[in-house]
Amino acid sequence: MVKLTCDKHIFDFSKENKPALKIKSGDIVEIQTMDCFSGQIQIGSGKLSEIDFNMINPATGPIYIEGASEGDTLKVTIKKIETGSSGVLCTGEGQGVLGDIMEGLTEKIIPLDAVNAGFYGGLNLPLNKMVGVIGVAPKAEGISSRLPGSHGGNMDNKMITEKSIVFFPVFTDGALFALGDVHAAMGDGEVGGSGIEVTAKVTVKLEIVKDIKLVNPYLENKRLISTIASAPSLEEAVRAAVYDMDNLLTTKLPLDSNDRSMLLSQAGNVEICQVINSLKTVRFNFPKWIVEFYG
Repeated sequence: MVKLTCDKHIFDFSKENKPALKIKSGDIVEIQTMDCFSGQIQIGSGKLSEIDFNMINPATGPIYIEGASEGDTLKVTIKKIETGSSGVLCTGEGQGVLGDIMEGLTEKIIPLDAVNAGFYGGLNLPLNKMVGVIGVAPKAEGISSRLPGSHGGNMDNKMITEKSIVFFPVFTDGALFALGDVHAAMGDGEVGGSGIEVTAKVTVKLEIVKDIKLVNPYLENKRLISTIASAPSLEEAVRAAVYDMDNLLTTKLPLDSNDRSMLLSQAGNVEICQVINSLKTVRFNFPKWIVEFYG
């Protein structure tokens, strides 16, 4: 297993970035990440109102995968996510959905154990460790690691967790993969402006697939196939994710477009990943057992 430390990081996904590491398809990499604030908020020091917002969402990498070229697909298997013993949770004026009714900015250090995050008065919230920023270099100009897109990026999809497999379209030689912004816990929507932001070690297997062609990322786990799309509005993102699922199922199910639409309406589920970005991200989930039923 190869290890990559968080001192090698980027703040934008770009084909102009120099690789921090070169590997072969099928290699396993342990990736160390900073929290989304680049460590600027610690116990006893650092305020959200004082941090440098140019240092938000560092993504460790990029990793060059030998043999990857435009038109390929990068298969990323999330094998393990290990977090630190505490995280940072923030909100306040101008932050998240309720930003117009809050005053000032608030940050809290949240203690973590193996299964829970501590909140107020003994309340424990269950962990759901997930990767917020993950993706490859886009085809055209660079894109900030604070934004999502067809390359991945800041999708804040809580299904990107241990044992999930995420597929990305490759736009440039080597793919130039990076990840960061790990959360110990986060609800769908990330409505307050942050999850529990943590340092982490994320172990992934990176493989190049030649026979899958994608427009946007998609995800698989034991139960579901999930298409992921980002757009300026939720309606546009939903439309893109549903169309992506329909296109995917066209090759897997012996059904015409009318039958597929009825099946998607009955068995598929639209879910929100995040609504706080200028681009909103949704996922459309479809049960694997139905695909298996049709062989």
